Amino acid sequence: MSTNVMAVTELTISSLTTSLACHNSQSFPYHPCNSSLQTSKRGMIHKKLSIKSIAFRDKVPCKTDPRRKSLDQVKRTCQEALLNSNDPLRTLKMIDTIQGLGIGHHVEEEINVQLGKVWDWDTAQDLFATSIQFRLLRHNGWPTCSDVFKKFLDKGGNFKESLTGDIWGMLSLYEASYLGAKGEEVLQQAMDFSRTHLHQSLPYLGPEVGRQVAKALTLPRYLRMPRLEAKNYLEEYSQANNQIPALLELAKLDFDMVQSLYQRELAEISRWWKELELVERLGFARDRPAECFLWTVGIFPEPRFSNCRIELTKAICILLVMDDIFDTYGSLDELVLFTKAIKRWHLDAMDELPEYMKICYMALYNTTHEIAYKIQKEHGLTVVACLKRTWIDIFEAFLEEAKWFNNGHIPAYREYLDNGVITAGSYMALVHATFLIGDDLSKETISMMKPYPRLFSCSGEILRLWDDLGTSKEEQERGDNACSIQCLMRENDISDENVARRHIRQLIGNLWSELNGLAMTTSSLPPSIVKASLNMARTAQVIYQHGDDQSTFTVDDYVQTLLFTPATSY
Repeated sequence: MSTNVMAVTELTISSLTTSLACHNSQSFPYHPCNSSLQTSKRGMIHKKLSIKSIAFRDKVPCKTDPRRKSLDQVKRTCQEALLNSNDPLRTLKMIDTIQGLGIGHHVEEEINVQLGKVWDWDTAQDLFATSIQFRLLRHNGWPTCSDVFKKFLDKGGNFKESLTGDIWGMLSLYEASYLGAKGEEVLQQAMDFSRTHLHQSLPYLGPEVGRQVAKALTLPRYLRMPRLEAKNYLEEYSQANNQIPALLELAKLDFDMVQSLYQRELAEISRWWKELELVERLGFARDRPAECFLWTVGIFPEPRFSNCRIELTKAICILLVMDDIFDTYGSLDELVLFTKAIKRWHLDAMDELPEYMKICYMALYNTTHEIAYKIQKEHGLTVVACLKRTWIDIFEAFLEEAKWFNNGHIPAYREYLDNGVITAGSYMALVHATFLIGDDLSKETISMMKPYPRLFSCSGEILRLWDDLGTSKEEQERGDNACSIQCLMRENDISDENVARRHIRQLIGNLWSELNGLAMTTSSLPPSIVKASLNMARTAQVIYQHGDDQSTFTVDDYVQTLLFTPATSY
């Protein structure tokens, strides 16, 4: 970012703020559907969440953490324990525990060595062993074939009823089935079969297995937000009778050290946000840096993605403000002008904008160029054009929704969803992340972003649909734009909203099958971005699946749990 541009930012923003008090809300309030990555502003949290409302319990640790020496020692013990395991089933269970605890990034090489040893292990007729072997191999990128489950089918092509007596095996089969790809019918059969029988068996199960089954039926492990799952798994594992002490100790140290890293990142984001002063200067923008940061923790939980989390959170915070302009503040004429100015992407384009839009324009322009400068410096690639395209697409999609609202138009389901993936910020987030992470970057990477990869679209569609399921009721009460549920009902002549909601969930299930297939076959994108695409869909489900049910966990609760509740309390 050049010094001249930064100077212009300070001068322009300072000179604009005095006139904002005279700018009243317009007579045309446009209310689009909630844009997902922009945080859940409608009914998703109990109270306004802001960095000011979160108390830092302790001083954020410095980067030289005294716990590092202890962690390195315990890490070596865990590496040795894993490599010395010669029993295939014990090895698989240990890998499953390590990844459940969120400490797999410490022993990636050892996990791959051991998976190579158990890859061709003959599990015979052991349902539990077959399922966990398949799930862990596929989850970690090893070649797998779902035909391995056909040995459990009877002559009629159905899963044998005798399997239902093996509860742990059925639970393992159920968990494995969620990694199925499009066309793998035996895994769809496995899902239906295991889910039905696990539901039926719940009243007759003991406390421990019953709790595990109920939790899996609510949300299978494969669909859980990784860092949140690590915290929950750690709590459970600390009470287990068959725990491996070294794994538990490493998990506690890792969680607290990564949490300290998250706190430092959030503190940096908070300083940037406060210095930007958009909330104070505009008066209508949402103040949710912690909630925006939660999204990036969900998508990129590993410590090495620190810079990506910080910079992407900034972009999401800016997206939040832009959504507020299109949602509650700008007139349609102003929104047209704003979109035209963004498409020009030049400082002179601000001249015809209202004063409050000039502030937002400069914030977006400077933040994007600062991110592009960091990418240029770290990875030697010029990506301004690629980043700005994602923003131009967002503004055009916002404007399209504004026109729908103004004309009382309900779009076709497919038209709505294609546009909604863009306004959700899906492409913006994954494109920015691709370049911020910088794995295997080249000029070809830029060309791959136009059109956007189907992997990004598929993940974004899951995000958009979960957002709609979670926020639609309150939005419709306010008279907002139709979302996917209403579009689907109108297009298919469905009168019962619950029927439409069930259908949307089925569509999400289909999208997951497609996403799993893409994750296995996509070789043009680095594994880190493939994983991020999966994690974006997972994070959306965790955040939106309970809608505005205040008896369940809220976004505020997730922030407090992941960022401010230490693992050492277990």
